[in-house]
Amino acid sequence: MTVVIFLSVLLGAIAIGVPIAYALILCGVALMFHLDMFDAQIIGQNLINGANSFALMAVPFFLLAGEIMNVGGLSKRIVTFAMALVGHIKGGLGYVVILAACILASLSGSAAADAAALGALLVPMMVKVGHDQGRSCGLVAAGGIIAPVIPPSIPLILLGVAGNLSITKLFFAGIVPGILMGVSLCVAWWLVARREVLITPPRESLQALLRTFFDGFWALMLPVIIIVGLKFGIFTPTEAGVVAAVYALFVATVIYREFKLAQLFAVFVTTAKITSTLMLLVAGSLVAAWMITVADLPGQIVELLEPLMSSPMLLMLGIVLLILVVGTAMDQIPNILILTPVLLPVVTEAGIDPIYFGVIFVMINALGLITPPVGTTLNVVAGVTKTTIVDVVKGIWPFLLAEFIVIVLLILFPALVLVPAKWFG
Repeated sequence: MTVVIFLSVLLGAIAIGVPIAYALILCGVALMFHLDMFDAQIIGQNLINGANSFALMAVPFFLLAGEIMNVGGLSKRIVTFAMALVGHIKGGLGYVVILAACILASLSGSAAADAAALGALLVPMMVKVGHDQGRSCGLVAAGGIIAPVIPPSIPLILLGVAGNLSITKLFFAGIVPGILMGVSLCVAWWLVARREVLITPPRESLQALLRTFFDGFWALMLPVIIIVGLKFGIFTPTEAGVVAAVYALFVATVIYREFKLAQLFAVFVTTAKITSTLMLLVAGSLVAAWMITVADLPGQIVELLEPLMSSPMLLMLGIVLLILVVGTAMDQIPNILILTPVLLPVVTEAGIDPIYFGVIFVMINALGLITPPVGTTLNVVAGVTKTTIVDVVKGIWPFLLAEFIVIVLLILFPALVLVPAKWFG
């Protein structure tokens, strides 16, 4: 009965247009009434405690770093370097998208921001040399969702807070899966692009390649600083966000000189708006999470999934299918905040490593960003490139399938996540 009440209130509130944060609070209130323990003070305390987290302070700083990089020319230089490196290969602009997406993912942690930047810069160029516009947009959108997996990933930070997991361990565990997503996109793009008649740009000289590398060197150093700093315990993930923001500001204003201090206020406002939305979601989710624990909802889910508990692989596949279906209708962040307190105790009971599950969980939710009908990243790419959403959906299927195959491989072979995570850690 508790599960029915939780789902009915959540889905009913969303169906009538209630914002997700308030829908989560309503779920908590409904469970309180069901258990005859309504107390407004408990709601207030959980709302405050939900946003009162040192780890969550990393979110606004990484968002700020991403905004400064886009405005200050760091993202543009990364794309230019990728173009000089692989742009001359047949279908080279597609490989530029994938390489730039992997590098930008290690800088911003935001799928929408990366996809918007790459779509605006590269899709017109891809169409000009002969690529199908819908397929080009599909590749950009699929490349954008690498950002939630490779550190510094904002969804991994939120997952760590919601599930009380080590954010540093989640970061290290996401490196290899994110790279494998990039490799899968390269394979899919090679299969697609080899049939097209294209205008291939000439190979850049070694001198030009080195020039673009040194021009983008300071931007490329940021992920190195973050990973090295985390591995050797120089700073925490939250402090890494501060380092990233200060470093990006220094490079954009002093070295590249494309960012004016007068632009700082607008960047602060944009970052504050996004942060406030995320923080309200997190605060609302803690109200629901507290009541989920009190009502023993995870225990009831364990009973429902009892036939799968003896086989961690079957359990993971079942969870993957569940989240894929939910992800077509709900965005990534609400999914993480709603489902983490429900599913994490279940997988722990089944003997599945919670860090491993966390990375797979975020990857599956990332696929929801590029699956219709919601598909936030699909809509972002369609908007910045002035392409119809139907054409983008048609073009994304080969790349969506490639990234799904990576998730299946990680479920079949968990060592692909666990071994590199231990090595990095």
